Amino acid sequence: MRLRIDNLAVTGLLVIMIVVACAPQRQPLIVDEGYSLPAAKEVFAAGYGSIYERYIELTTPAQFTIEGLHGLASIDPAITIDATEDEVILKIDNVIVARFDTPDATDSDGWAELTVNVSAKGRQGSSELRKATAEKIYEAVFDGILSNLDIYSRYAGAIEAKKNRAKRDGFGGIGVRFKIVNNLPLITFVMPQTPAQDAGLKMGDRITHAGKDSLSGLLQRQVTERLRGPLHSKVVLTILRKGENAPLLMEIERAHIVPDTVSYGHQNGIVFLKISNFNQRTARNTLNKLKKARSELGDSVKGIVLDMRGNPGGLLKQAIKVADLFLAQGRVSETRGRHPDSLQFYDAGGRDMAYGRPVVVLIDGKSASAAEVAAAALQDRGRAVVIGTSSFGKGTVQTVVRLPNEGEITLTWSRLIAPSGYIMHGLGVFPTICTSGIDGNSMNQDQVIAKALRERIKTTAVMEAWRRTSFQEKQRRQELRAFCSPERRDKKLDSNVAETVLNNKALYARTLNLSASAAAAR
Repeated sequence: MRLRIDNLAVTGLLVIMIVVACAPQRQPLIVDEGYSLPAAKEVFAAGYGSIYERYIELTTPAQFTIEGLHGLASIDPAITIDATEDEVILKIDNVIVARFDTPDATDSDGWAELTVNVSAKGRQGSSELRKATAEKIYEAVFDGILSNLDIYSRYAGAIEAKKNRAKRDGFGGIGVRFKIVNNLPLITFVMPQTPAQDAGLKMGDRITHAGKDSLSGLLQRQVTERLRGPLHSKVVLTILRKGENAPLLMEIERAHIVPDTVSYGHQNGIVFLKISNFNQRTARNTLNKLKKARSELGDSVKGIVLDMRGNPGGLLKQAIKVADLFLAQGRVSETRGRHPDSLQFYDAGGRDMAYGRPVVVLIDGKSASAAEVAAAALQDRGRAVVIGTSSFGKGTVQTVVRLPNEGEITLTWSRLIAPSGYIMHGLGVFPTICTSGIDGNSMNQDQVIAKALRERIKTTAVMEAWRRTSFQEKQRRQELRAFCSPERRDKKLDSNVAETVLNNKALYARTLNLSASAAAAR
């Protein structure tokens, strides 16, 4: 990328400019000892190339880079960027500092080079930008780009990205949950089949030291950082335990920990499975809980409540696998985007691990993304009655792009399609039995069900319209959601409604038919 030279007076130079403009040559990057420009160009080139190739809507580097450069003003408001078709102009305090020729609209490398040259030149004239780390510049530019694409596309620096990967894939740890009580971490849960359990840690134990480091007075995240570490590394914990006269020393070898996101219980033959989010072992843990229910209850299982209220989503393929545990055949979901790899079709291919038992799914306004995929699949395939409120309506899929600086871009690249064919984004899942605006004081479970049956004609009409409305009909989609407004539900009432439905085979069949007929009509 060349710096522009103003007020050219020499014809020979004009000729040279014309020749260079036609050639793919670029001058070397500006030198900046405090800001590694080759490394920065590599980061920006990787990010720009991925956005251009994968984002769900077509956008070129020429379009989004300018938005990214505007983001430099978040570091120093005195920095402004003006752009024409042919040049980018850098100003500081409204004074032109430099002009840069624009590359071809689709040249990701060229725009990456322009970005680092603009930021490097800006550092020469801005003390705030000069004090900023490379990571701060990456964040400013990528936030400027991604915030203008959609609310789900975002950038995470190396530290935050590491935490994100731990949530998705697990981490090196010992397997405990804790809270800070009287300035010390108090163990509240010991995960089964983890190093913590093998070492003999118990609920109620207090940890005073991790190695030589005192944990007294530390924040929760600071304690977490000291308990986690590389796989197979060891940590010596000092434990205070009731009934013991002296502290206990335990050497524990860290292992790969993936939190169990599925909790299990049963009452009167009804099995309750609560899925808090979808990580890489959610489907496996759901299967294990189903097997446990089969082992403990045998043929006395009356039905299953799959509670996904408040579930923000997670890994799409895990949601597909969870739905597959209850389906023997048929479409589970599909995704559509611009990139060829975003076109995916998911079909059930196993056997129903609930052995045909009735299923109820609980959702609310915070059930999103992967949770909506599982709920829609079970509803559209006529496998479950959905109870609660309209779900969140996040029907897009994000792919994660790992960058050379170990940061990552989470990028929207496809839309989710329910088995009955409707685009879920901005719409979500509509419950068969709506509990929106109802608490246990105004109605009991029998009254909620009676109300749902009285309104079954309207419910069926809404569900059919829900599946017919096009993605472009934004206002219509909002109107449909208002029939059962999304809200956060953690009330016992919804569980009571589920139990009542599962305890009455005729009622279950009747409510199940409402959603199944709507899906079939679509």
